[in-house]
Amino acid sequence: MPQDRRPSFTRHHSQDMRSSAAPGGVEHAVRVDLDDLVLQVPEGPDRDSFSKEMDDFYRLFTRYLHEKKHSKPLDWEKVRGPKPEDVIAYGDLEAKELKDIKPLLNKLAVLKLNGGLGTTMGCVGPKSAIEVRDSQTFLDLTVQQIEYLNQVSDADVPLILMNSFNTDEDTKKIVQKYSGHNVNICTFNQSRYPRFKTDSNLPLARTPENRPGFWYPPGHGDLYESFANSGLLEQLIKDGKEWVFISNVDNLGATVDPAILQHMADTGAEFVMEVTDKTKADIKGGTIIDYDGQVRLLEIAQVPKAHVDDFKRVKKFKIFNTNNLWISLKAIKRLVESQKFDLDLIVNHKTTDDGTAVIQLETAVGAAIKHFSGSHGVNVPRSRFLPVKSTSDLFLVTSDLYLLENGQLLMNPKRTFKTVPVVKLGDHFKKVNDYLARFKTPPQILELDHLTVTGDVCFSSDVTLEGTVIIVANYGAHIDIPRGAILNDKVVSGDLRLLDH
Repeated sequence: MPQDRRPSFTRHHSQDMRSSAAPGGVEHAVRVDLDDLVLQVPEGPDRDSFSKEMDDFYRLFTRYLHEKKHSKPLDWEKVRGPKPEDVIAYGDLEAKELKDIKPLLNKLAVLKLNGGLGTTMGCVGPKSAIEVRDSQTFLDLTVQQIEYLNQVSDADVPLILMNSFNTDEDTKKIVQKYSGHNVNICTFNQSRYPRFKTDSNLPLARTPENRPGFWYPPGHGDLYESFANSGLLEQLIKDGKEWVFISNVDNLGATVDPAILQHMADTGAEFVMEVTDKTKADIKGGTIIDYDGQVRLLEIAQVPKAHVDDFKRVKKFKIFNTNNLWISLKAIKRLVESQKFDLDLIVNHKTTDDGTAVIQLETAVGAAIKHFSGSHGVNVPRSRFLPVKSTSDLFLVTSDLYLLENGQLLMNPKRTFKTVPVVKLGDHFKKVNDYLARFKTPPQILELDHLTVTGDVCFSSDVTLEGTVIIVANYGAHIDIPRGAILNDKVVSGDLRLLDH
């Protein structure tokens, strides 16, 4: 806890220290500023919690200063593909049914990363509240998955949501509607860290108030400390839980897999990362590597510029991280308490609305793989990675390509090839409302391989797309795809306006 100093004295002293340019001076000035922020929170649990967050941020910040001065870039010569024992094929695991592993399920908790907003797709509020299928949201389908799991196995698997300060209030309102469901839902907040100025390294915020643009959630790598700080980690362990299955809330393929859970129990591994085969759409995804004999997660941001093309080659780095993680709860507790989570820093440069250059220090949850005992990957089918990051992804999950069963999306058995089509929708489709306005009904795409649509294009009802379809409306032009149209290996361009009767 910071010393109990009068706020007026602290603020005056802070302003004096902010002019210090020496590295040690910057560290001290930032510490004073953080203490000042803490003292502005009334004494009690809120101040204690906020003080802990500022201590965690300060530890991350001082690491940033040290690494900026002393760290060496990644030695590309030491980067190797994973050893055979570091990535196990899913097909080599013993198949299991949910009802057969009730004792293991009773030791499991499911945690969804729910800190993101839907702003990229033009939505207001938590991304988990976006409707993705049959008027149901990501959160609706997730609850269905856990409820079905508990019903079939007669187990008690709780659902935990890690919110951010951006999503917490709305999410707490939404989960009230699940009170009658057979699933115990808990929420906690990840940390709230202050952005700091690029030129001075000093925090932008002068008060602890949650002013837009001054604070940020520091990436999902913050999960470990915020999970422990919330008290939920300790409570789950007391309740007899041993493992947590973590995934992004927008990945509808990330269901509890009995074979992987059994594998965790059999091997005693503290950390298992689900990976899957790369395609050309996944060239930027992080991958498991061997570095100096240690299994690590390599993100594109860590790759020296001269080797980025090498990193993107599918032939050399054949797998990528799905962010579906299975982790020992006791191991998380041990590592947090020993402060061993020095996760690789992601330095995110931003600009505020008034043009101020700021920095956000973030970490990734998968980077912790190097800290756990027995860590390895399991190469899972692509069906376990169905994220929705854009309307192009939304186009796929709402189509007849998938069937919905108990909250889970399953590939339609009528599709000849089990690969997912490549879909690229242009800027006119970027926002969800615009996207929905341009499709009377979702097209039928069971035989589609590739779709590119750019410009002012609208689709009427009962449209079928097959093979490779490219539709281009040039600037000032408009294209209507008529009702019942079947486009098979077609290129459509120009100006086509139709009246739909």
